[in-house]
Amino acid sequence: MTRRNTWADYAIHMLLMLIALITILPFYNVFITSFADPAEMMKQRFYLIPTSFDLASYKILLEGSYVGKAVVNSLIVTLVGTAVNILVTTCGAYALSKKGMPGRTFMMGGIVFTMLFSGGLIPYYLTIKNLHLINSYAVMFLPMTVSTFFLIVMINQFRMVPPSLEESAKIDGANDIYILFRIVIPISKPTIAAITLFYAVARWNEWYHAMLFVNDPKMHPMQLFLRNMLADVTKMSRDDMGASMVAQLRETYPDGLKMASVVITMVPIMLIYPYLQKYFSAGVTLGAVKE
Repeated sequence: MTRRNTWADYAIHMLLMLIALITILPFYNVFITSFADPAEMMKQRFYLIPTSFDLASYKILLEGSYVGKAVVNSLIVTLVGTAVNILVTTCGAYALSKKGMPGRTFMMGGIVFTMLFSGGLIPYYLTIKNLHLINSYAVMFLPMTVSTFFLIVMINQFRMVPPSLEESAKIDGANDIYILFRIVIPISKPTIAAITLFYAVARWNEWYHAMLFVNDPKMHPMQLFLRNMLADVTKMSRDDMGASMVAQLRETYPDGLKMASVVITMVPIMLIYPYLQKYFSAGVTLGAVKE
């Protein structure tokens, strides 16, 4: 027997559609603004229906060799940094999830302490300098190797693994490394996939450490390159000479450049979501046994 929809169902559907519209509208506005002609945008109070198509902002962003180098730098930081992040976080969480580990309570207290307090920027800079990480790719991911929040989430995930799985594996002669990579990690795929995605987004959006510790412009990631370029365009548009240039050249339209930069930096990381989406569904348990 088919259940008939009630007024409450229709109200819930309308509410969800409204929330979806509110969520999608900012992305839609960014996208159409990046292709908009400044003159057309000035004619409309709310630019919701595209009336022009202009690639000038994208041409400015993509011309020159520095853009390609910045993209390569971001890819290096994202790929290598995410791999290091997830490897260290996974191994550390597995070790700390064992109640019989010596010094576990002290280590957990020190890890949680970092969530509440920091040494400040000057000691942090001196530490990075003493580790010889200045002007290196490693400075853009190594200081953030482990996120305390993600570490705690993964510890809780590993505690949910049935102990009988590990006990049976040890009876068969498996060591802790084998158990971690062949039993625990496959069971914890949804959590690890989600944390991997969050780490990848953080590494792709990295610019702060590059701004502080990387002086060579050829090593700047995409985010810092776009930030510096937009700052230069905004500064140019505020002075008299720059204002006249902006009035004559549409290519230097600041808002168009900002929106185009958002699109360029947003699309690559969004392409990862379809491949990891299947792991976000709960209930994936491989080879589990009943207690």
